[in-house]
Amino acid sequence: MAGYNKVTILGNITRDLELRYTPSGMAVCDICIAVTEKRKNGEETLFIDCTAWDKTAELAVEYLAKGRQVLFEGRLKLDQWNDKESGKKRSKISMTIDKMVFVGNNGENVQQQQSASQMTPQQLAQQQYTPEQQAQLDTPTPNPAIDDVPF
Repeated sequence: MAGYNKVTILGNITRDLELRYTPSGMAVCDICIAVTEKRKNGEETLFIDCTAWDKTAELAVEYLAKGRQVLFEGRLKLDQWNDKESGKKRSKISMTIDKMVFVGNNGENVQQQQSASQMTPQQLAQQQYTPEQQAQLDTPTPNPAIDDVPF
């Protein structure tokens, strides 16, 4: 049976980004995004670890900062490792970013953020970009071998 791995999230960047490079020279950036869901009895916030590669990573570091709202499209992946202290096997689900859409400006007010969060991904993608920026973001990112990533 075939599978399909695609996810879209809209949330806020939780910390400033740092760009690093693999030994082969490919740019990589780890991004944590907070997605808050309103419920009848309050709010629930989910923190998602994401990774951007190549040009997407470089653009993310250039334009995104803590608190900025962004929409990511990508795929989920499972990271597994052995805990150094306890020796137990650990795992975590994270997201590899294939496409990002900047939402709003750094100086936007809360009302603008709320209206942007009610837009469909297609509506968000149709605004915000010059054709050159959109072409860069639409370029698929590579899926490098895990051995190429420094830990």
